[in-house]
Amino acid sequence: MTELVVKPSTTSQTARLKDHFAQRVTNRARHVIECWHRLNKEHWSKQWLAEFQRANEKLLKYAERFKQQAHSDIARQISKVLQDFNEEKAPNSDVIRHLNDLIIKLSYTALRKGDTSIEIGSIPTSKPVYIGLNHFSMATKLLKQMEYFGLRAKVFHTHDEFMKGFENRYPAVIVIDVDFGGEKRAGIELINNIQAQIETPIPILFYCDEDDNILTRLEAARANGCEFYTHGLEAGHVIERIEQLTRITLNDPYRVLIVDDSKAQAYFTQSTLNKAGIITQVVTKPLEVMDVLEKFDTDLIIMDMYMPDCNGMELSKVIRQQEKYVSIPIIYLSAEGDIDKQLVAMGEGGDDFLTKPIKPRHLIMTVRNRGERARTLLSRMIRDSLTGLYNHTYTLQQLQTEVMRAEEYEHPLVFAMIDIDKFKSVNDTYGHPMGDRVIKSLALFLKQRLRKTDTIGRYGGEEFAIILPNTGQQAAVGLLDDIREHFSQMKQPAHPTDLQVTFSCGLAMFDGSNGEQLSAQADKALYAAKNGGRNCVKVYQASQS
Repeated sequence: MTELVVKPSTTSQTARLKDHFAQRVTNRARHVIECWHRLNKEHWSKQWLAEFQRANEKLLKYAERFKQQAHSDIARQISKVLQDFNEEKAPNSDVIRHLNDLIIKLSYTALRKGDTSIEIGSIPTSKPVYIGLNHFSMATKLLKQMEYFGLRAKVFHTHDEFMKGFENRYPAVIVIDVDFGGEKRAGIELINNIQAQIETPIPILFYCDEDDNILTRLEAARANGCEFYTHGLEAGHVIERIEQLTRITLNDPYRVLIVDDSKAQAYFTQSTLNKAGIITQVVTKPLEVMDVLEKFDTDLIIMDMYMPDCNGMELSKVIRQQEKYVSIPIIYLSAEGDIDKQLVAMGEGGDDFLTKPIKPRHLIMTVRNRGERARTLLSRMIRDSLTGLYNHTYTLQQLQTEVMRAEEYEHPLVFAMIDIDKFKSVNDTYGHPMGDRVIKSLALFLKQRLRKTDTIGRYGGEEFAIILPNTGQQAAVGLLDDIREHFSQMKQPAHPTDLQVTFSCGLAMFDGSNGEQLSAQADKALYAAKNGGRNCVKVYQASQS
């Protein structure tokens, strides 16, 4: 009997090829973004500037070859900025700002996992997670949960299998038993052998069935162990940690306001910081500082101690009187060598005191450390403690920002609201800890499935809000419906039986309205989804007003 073979249609093959090419260009775009952030992290070293240029050249080549117009336009603009830039000189703030704006635009073009119709796993878009656990059932359960979250993972049962997999491809993260293979410390020894062969250590999550002594933990830490789990693995915790370790953070360059009446000193400080990829603004007339602060969104202020009209301490007091500037670090940069006077100055609103002359590296590291700490504190203020997502207030602020960007660049914008269905019954039946796990699970699921430039917020209780910049209505509906369907299939580990949860979603398309109106429209669409039977996605219609 002749077997009937059904060949895919030409249209289907063309669509798959188009998706394949788009994904290849997107991977190049992501590499450019990674190089940009590494360039800023490495103080604009020649090595990483060259790597950034090479990555952009490859992006331009691929984008033109595969006819990806959005990518090629941005890559061409980046090339033009780089051609005009003399690497022997410090990049000025305009160059850094221009490149950063282009990188933000480029990040909007990066595909989400749900944007391609290609089956997950057919094209490797990221490094996999390797699992080596003695308990087969534990490894299988963890693998299944990872698949729900779109993580590519592979389970190994022996040392030989593990080494073959490693030689074939480096993993992003390794989850391994301390006694992998059954012998004491065999897992740690295997990891030490692997780490010795590579330049950049791989993050390791160790598991130990019983042995929980300090010596074992020390050995694990020396092997670049980032976590040490004992007496069972909670899949949600492991996946959340993997997401943290593999996340590509899209951070803007630090922004520093320099206040110094000496133009020579001010522009020397500016040039030094610009070399490190830091955006700066100079104020040489101290009494103008408040006007500049209103327009320049600064992370940190560098201020001279002795200036005409007022000194640094007096100016710091004035700045600190306004609540929105209370948390901005102020660093004094002065020739004052009297320790007592330095301490008094720091007591008057200052956070650090640097003495002139100062080594450029010392200045740069101080700015970076203070800036990082300030951003970390701000992040804790604007994020929800349970999920790590943005809180209600910040989400609405970000919505207003994206509305302004959509108007400026004439890009589409979608705002969506999500509500977990019958959440009260989950709490009543399984308890509030289980309810929290469901909320955290959905939060992580959204982070895994959306772009880094999409804003995800916890709106309150079991409600979430999503801002999708540069996204049309049809694409948004398809994406959110795909997330809804996959989340509904996820089994939440519970007793006596696993739990499956659904959510409803309402979305609104930006049409020139402000943030408050867009939020109200999405809320009405969500209400329609709830009344329409739940577990569905509804789009706001003007008739719902």
